[in-house]
Amino acid sequence: MRFLLLWALASLGYWLVLLWDTLRAKKWMFTLPLPEGNTRINPQSNIQAPPDSSPRRPSSSEAPLVSVIIAAKEEESSITETVRHLLSQNYPRLEIIAVNDRSRDATGRKLDELRRWSESKADITVPLRVIHITTLPQGWLGKNHALYQGYLQARGKLLLFTDADVRFHPDTVADAVRYLQEEQADHLTLAPDMMVKGIWLKGFVDYFFFTLCLYLRPWRANDDFQFKTGMGIGAFNLMTRYGYEKIGTHRAIAMRPDDDLQLGRHVKQARLRQRLASGHRRIGVEWYKSLGGAVEGLEKNIFSGFGYRTGLAILAVLGQLGLFLYPVLGMLLLPGGTAWICALAVATMAAVYLLLIRSLTGKTGWTVLLLPVMTSLLCYVVVRSVWLTLKQGGIYWRGTFYSLKELRRMKEED
Repeated sequence: MRFLLLWALASLGYWLVLLWDTLRAKKWMFTLPLPEGNTRINPQSNIQAPPDSSPRRPSSSEAPLVSVIIAAKEEESSITETVRHLLSQNYPRLEIIAVNDRSRDATGRKLDELRRWSESKADITVPLRVIHITTLPQGWLGKNHALYQGYLQARGKLLLFTDADVRFHPDTVADAVRYLQEEQADHLTLAPDMMVKGIWLKGFVDYFFFTLCLYLRPWRANDDFQFKTGMGIGAFNLMTRYGYEKIGTHRAIAMRPDDDLQLGRHVKQARLRQRLASGHRRIGVEWYKSLGGAVEGLEKNIFSGFGYRTGLAILAVLGQLGLFLYPVLGMLLLPGGTAWICALAVATMAAVYLLLIRSLTGKTGWTVLLLPVMTSLLCYVVVRSVWLTLKQGGIYWRGTFYSLKELRRMKEED
């Protein structure tokens, strides 16, 4: 019983420190500022009208050309809507480069149809180029190679790397460019509105990003006096060409499944100015369509977040069980003072959860009620990810196998 009491005190101390750090860091938790009168995106809606139905801002010679680069592999269900959202941007100088990365579905055909359709519309002045990749060179992950090929074709002073399943408000690019310039930054990454259906999937997505925040402390990216912790989110990475080339482009992270995080980290290590902001009123992403899909997807890449180090992954699982789940069980099952200490730990943990979820997503954070179940589920995902990777000797990523040996070698070189 004495051990259980000491562990309860340790848990409470852990969450009190995190609460203090989170409150202290609120000055670094930014939201993309919007012009007065603008509203948030409705990511659930489908664009039925042609992109020219939204009035464009007047052309400006001072606006830097933005090259939007999209990597798409087997994205036939989402690529059309994403490109149409981009074609409807109210930004005067834009080009879109969509890279079809060895897709075996209708992704390539749909991109070609979109290009021909946009070229036939006199009011659509945004160039849309399509690159078809048929082979993958050794030493590259497919997505990283596709984004790099898009960069080689890009003409813009600013580069926007995004995914094939992102929904954009018409003013997203304009607002982001203005904010990047105002902050005199080389990199702006936006946290999107997570479009999820179902209680359990929403709970899992919120909990995953909660633990990611605890592990990465992403708001430190906005601290201009530290150069170790950086942040990047695949849905929206806007960079100056100068900054992108200074960090070595995607060649520097060619074999990293967590390419977006690594992009942000390299920006910081290069001592460039970075901004992370909540963009939930400007972009939306349907990360996964079901809880099963989320579990299966994370099984493939979550081990990379631990640098493919088994010991670190095991330590993370034990930490979650001991610091996240134990206080809840102790509050319900243990007697006397130990239960009360556990209850205080749970209350403090809930406060940290609500602060982080609200700052990133703008949502209420009611999914805190599902925290014990999601803790157990994420622990299962981490254990299974480690087991599958070790059993297979590597990972299957977008239909291509990458050996654990080459993944670890890339990590060591990095």
